[in-house]
Order: sequence, then C-alpha cells, then structure tokens
Amino acid sequence: VQLQASGGGLVQARGSLRLSCVASGRSFSGYALGWFRRAPGKDREFVAAITWSDGSTIYADSVKGRFTFSRDNAKNTVYLQMNSLKSEDTAVYYCARAPRETIVTLSSGYDYWGQGTLVTVSS
Repeated sequence: VQLQASGGGLVQARGSLRLSCVASGRSFSGYALGWFRRAPGKDREFVAAITWSDGSTIYADSVKGRFTFSRDNAKNTVYLQMNSLKSEDTAVYYCARAPRETIVTLSSGYDYWGQGTLVTVSS
C-alpha cells in the first residue's frame, strides 16, 4: 500500500487549504485513517482520524471546529479541509492508515504512511 498526500502550500493566516490522501494498491475500506503533523522543532502530533465505513471522526483540540476530515469512497481518497488557519498550523502533514478500523491517536497505531505535504501559514 502506498499513500500519496498532496494539497499543501503557502497560505495566509485565516485562509484555507484542503489536503488529499489517496491510496494505491489497496482500498481504504475496513481501515481507519489519520492525519498527523510535524512542526519545525517539534514532535509529530495527532491531528484527526476517521473510520472508513461510517465516517466517524475525532480531532485534536487544537484543530477542532476548524478542520474537517472526510472521505470519498468512490475515489478511495480522504481529505482534510483546513479553515481559519493559524501560523501554528505550519507543519508537514502526513496521512496514515491504521491496521484495522479502530481510531487511534498515537502514531504507533498506524502501519502505512504517506510522504508528507508541507503547509506554511504566514501571519
């Protein structure tokens, strides 16, 4: 399974971006997906997760109300809609797939990772 994340870029504070993550080699069906991020000089942190079957989601407190995690079954793609971006959202964002359809917030709970896409928010 290969995960390909895209959609990062440079955006002004209070702006929006939508990240995408598509899987090749296997469907997302039956798995949970997650987004993590690593800001400069910081550890990787959990952002959001979703279950593929019913779309249940969970968010980190820092992004709750601003980010939305969704999926497109037909395209085997997940999205992270990021609104009201802040400078502290600047990071490399990674999508990941868990080995089963159980939401986890620890990075160790995921077995496949995308290559990351850089989001830079200017203040």
